[in-house]
Amino acid sequence: MKDHTTEADARILVDDLLRQAGWDPADKSQVVTEFSVFGESASASCIGHQSDSPALDLAGGDAVPSGRVDYVLLDGRGRPLAIIEAKRAAIEPYAAKQQALPYAKRLGVQFIFLTNGELIYFWDYTKDDARIVNSFYSRRDLERLVEMRATCLPMATVEISEYYLRQGETRQLRPYQREAMQALDHAIELGKRRFLIELPTGTGKTDLTVLYVQRLIKAGRAERVLFLVDREQLAKQALEAFQDVLSQHGSYWLRPGMARQEQQITVCLLQTMISRYSEFTSGYFNVVVADECHRSIYGTWQTALTHFDAYHIGLTATPAAYIERNTFQFYQCKDGQPDFAFPILQAFREGYLCPYKFASGITQILAEGAEVDDETYDPAKFEREWTNEDSNRKMMEEFDRLAWENYKELAPNQKIGPGKAIVFAITKHHAARLTSYLNALHPELKGRYAEVITSDVADADDLIRRFKREDYPQIAVSVGMLDTGFDCREVLHLVMCRRVRSPILYQQMRGRGTRTAPHIDKRMFVIYDFFGNHEYFNDSDTVIFTGSGGGHVTTPPKNPPRPPGDLIELGLEDEWLHAVTYVEVGPEGERVDKREYVTNWQTAVQSAVEEDPIIQKIRRGELLTEQEEKILIDRLNRPEMYFNEENLRRAYKQPGGNLIDFIKAALGSLKIKSREELLTENFNAWLVAKSLALRQAQYLSLLKSRGITRGRIELDDLFQPPLSNLNAAGLGVELFGEQGLKEIIQDMNESVFKSTA
Repeated sequence: MKDHTTEADARILVDDLLRQAGWDPADKSQVVTEFSVFGESASASCIGHQSDSPALDLAGGDAVPSGRVDYVLLDGRGRPLAIIEAKRAAIEPYAAKQQALPYAKRLGVQFIFLTNGELIYFWDYTKDDARIVNSFYSRRDLERLVEMRATCLPMATVEISEYYLRQGETRQLRPYQREAMQALDHAIELGKRRFLIELPTGTGKTDLTVLYVQRLIKAGRAERVLFLVDREQLAKQALEAFQDVLSQHGSYWLRPGMARQEQQITVCLLQTMISRYSEFTSGYFNVVVADECHRSIYGTWQTALTHFDAYHIGLTATPAAYIERNTFQFYQCKDGQPDFAFPILQAFREGYLCPYKFASGITQILAEGAEVDDETYDPAKFEREWTNEDSNRKMMEEFDRLAWENYKELAPNQKIGPGKAIVFAITKHHAARLTSYLNALHPELKGRYAEVITSDVADADDLIRRFKREDYPQIAVSVGMLDTGFDCREVLHLVMCRRVRSPILYQQMRGRGTRTAPHIDKRMFVIYDFFGNHEYFNDSDTVIFTGSGGGHVTTPPKNPPRPPGDLIELGLEDEWLHAVTYVEVGPEGERVDKREYVTNWQTAVQSAVEEDPIIQKIRRGELLTEQEEKILIDRLNRPEMYFNEENLRRAYKQPGGNLIDFIKAALGSLKIKSREELLTENFNAWLVAKSLALRQAQYLSLLKSRGITRGRIELDDLFQPPLSNLNAAGLGVELFGEQGLKEIIQDMNESVFKSTA
């Protein structure tokens, strides 16, 4: 590989990076190189006309050194927007700040890029210090920033509205939502750029965020907004909220096969943005919101965040004690201290969440002495050992009887019994059996009483809509699809027919019932826990488990949850993605070996390509319309193999894959990333988030290779060849300090290597 050691070499790289950001270095109406800040060239050119502007006067007595500006980026009218100071690879670009500043002031530009062709710093020098970014800004990005500078208002001058319209009803802003906005205002005025908000499930995180985005737009601090989620249901809910509250601003859902639209607001799945972030410059979005952000800052997911140099707002329902410290570091918070938090106990106490109770006296399916600490158990084996036809039927009979007995007590205005219920099953096969038993209890409804809702069900979106808005089905039985990111206020019953050992997931599942529903006078909901999960977490009607690790649990649970460091939960796929060798397909949950499933998929796509015009478009590299993508999804998700994103992610062991990528892989036009490639991508994203000095980044790149080989890095590795030959231990202590070196290695193991273990 060529060693880019001279400034000329760096310029070759810089020119390529400029092209990637939409600039043409050869077009002098866009980019001027080797521009002298003095003499005739400065006064005779369009740039030199800026010398008549008072904005060119130097402040603070800065002396303008003799020399040339490496690059000047021009706006559409030929005026300078930014300068680029290019250095050779061995020089840390940050060190060139004071050289570049007088040039920028002389030319009257607000923005400086410092680069050596590998690292890029962006410096808005009147606002912030220089910071690492992934790409240069485009011309439109910079022009937009200049425009916003002219209209920017102090946040305190933008009124916080008392009422807003959502889903056809007028809603009143809640006191804690106002307090959260004021906390964000304060943080912005202090110069903070990343913010972490902790609100329990059901307290209106999405509404709060959309309303705050509206304030940022009104204040002239945002024009383009990205809202990232990890579930399709969350994407739909977010888009609805933006279209309700910000109807005058264009918004759309960016799907894997769709062409990018130049709308103000983009809603996107993390899984989609992972493969498409390179289509955007680092300055394209002014605000990036990450829902359930404690999941999205790890490994592969982090690349979809760190690429964008923007205000970052992280939302989470997970209590601070169970959020990794990396989340706090990413959002520039002290450990355990979000920018705003509204404790779940306060939400219950003040009536913003509906209380719950546990059904007592029900059969405990999980026998005493079961191996409950095995985190990678085979779900099919677990289902086979701990449930059978008799126990499944007994669970449903007990739940159904109790639900019909108490639903009027839970919600007096609920007209149809037993009220909406969600059943959490172990596997797709298990879900099918439970649903059949429930429907057998009410034959008069001809199979409409309960429905399986999984990715393999035809038109699952329509089923979800009917469950939320129509009388039937009354009961939704699902695996993984409704435990997070699903909003139905009328839910009165949660039925846990599976084991849960993640405190994060347990609270997410419990949160499906906590939303208030005044129109049915919802007073409480019931949890039917057939696997003793609440006893594991010591959760009760009176002592609510908050995951905080202290103050709310009177006695330790028999099998205490693992420490927070061992509870990294991507949440985008369940815990069996890597551990299980099969894929469950179809409404009955037939088990197909993953390798066989991939082979069948490749055969099906390759056989269809000659006759399917949509797959032909994908082969040609063309983007699809929304309608074409829907047709393709419906066509593939059919018996016998049920080809859909969830099943393909499991088969390929790629939680970030999307349908278009998998089609390209089957056609041979896209190589699914190897573990090493994923780790390298994760590592690079982690480095950007850390904003380390060049020598520190280069040192950690040495350690990365060891981590890829071994799966993690141990301190002892620094004292063994090949790292010992490079004096890795001594150099690491010099760069980070002894304790700092230990912490950075632990951080790499948790954030980079553990995410693909």
